[in-house]
Amino acid sequence: MLVWITPLAIGLCQHVVSPVHTHVQFMVQRLYYLSVILAAIGFGWRGGLIASMLGGVVYSTNTFLASPPAPYTVLDVGLEVMMFCIVGVMTGLLADREAKRKSALEQTARTLDTAHRVVQENFEQMKRAERLSALGQLSAGLAHEIGNPLAAIEGAADVLDNETCPERRREFLGIIQKETRRLNRLVTNFLDFAKPRQPDWEMTELGGIVDSVVGLAAQAVGRTSITFRKKMAPFLPLVECDPEQLKQVLLNITINAVQAMQPNGGEITIKAQERRQRVYIEIEDQGCGVLPEYLHKIFDPFFTTKDDGTGLGLSVSYQILQQHSGMLTAERNAEQGMTFCVVLPVKRTRIL
Repeated sequence: MLVWITPLAIGLCQHVVSPVHTHVQFMVQRLYYLSVILAAIGFGWRGGLIASMLGGVVYSTNTFLASPPAPYTVLDVGLEVMMFCIVGVMTGLLADREAKRKSALEQTARTLDTAHRVVQENFEQMKRAERLSALGQLSAGLAHEIGNPLAAIEGAADVLDNETCPERRREFLGIIQKETRRLNRLVTNFLDFAKPRQPDWEMTELGGIVDSVVGLAAQAVGRTSITFRKKMAPFLPLVECDPEQLKQVLLNITINAVQAMQPNGGEITIKAQERRQRVYIEIEDQGCGVLPEYLHKIFDPFFTTKDDGTGLGLSVSYQILQQHSGMLTAERNAEQGMTFCVVLPVKRTRIL
């Protein structure tokens, strides 16, 4: 309503100001454009045209009825009113176009918001389905892995029930003890995988970790001719990690390498270097390797190619490195064996 009253108010000001004061009259007349522009912005080109015509009527009436007469001809007034109309229509068209563009953007935003909600809902459903699938796979794998040693224990116990020979009894007692240890290792690894403990962060020197891993892995070599070679880059930085968990990861990979190289033997090379605030530790062996069709499965829980393996060692290692904002990769060597690469950030990522 105020928009339509504005031209009348401006006309009243024009009527009050004497035509003798030409500068003041000129300023008052320019205010008609303000009312036209406001109407065009608020109501589009139609509103601008109505306001310009209303302003033109008021402006021309005041001009011709002024006393003393204003120094304007009919042509001057007509051109001024025409400019009112041009400004009103052009401003209104621009305002209409901007309003349509804003409406289209708002519609696009609403569409994107709806699509985002749908994607989030689908993503949550997929995550729930993935968790249920993973739980089913874990349960099936755990039942299978527990079933084998339990069957062996049951069979050995049945034989012991009727066995009188001391040597045979010791043999089957040994089977029960072996399978019991296997079950204990399986349950321990499963708990490590299902509920890993939080890392105890501290600045760690990699050389000491690698030396400790090599010393422990050497105990598993036995009579096999396996040698260890270290290639540590100079001036490696201290790494913020859990040293015990990192040692667990490296030892697990190294023991796997030792087992893959038995009984033929060979060389295990451990390399460490730093690039762009990340440490890369590579463990390269000359063992039997993993078949290409199995490479994508080696970090899956309960996947193993070993007769007495639990299939959880690499899964636990992978999970530990994820907790460290790192990663674990594996690839076949060009000639023989495998190379596992542990990647860790020098400084841990802190979530605020």
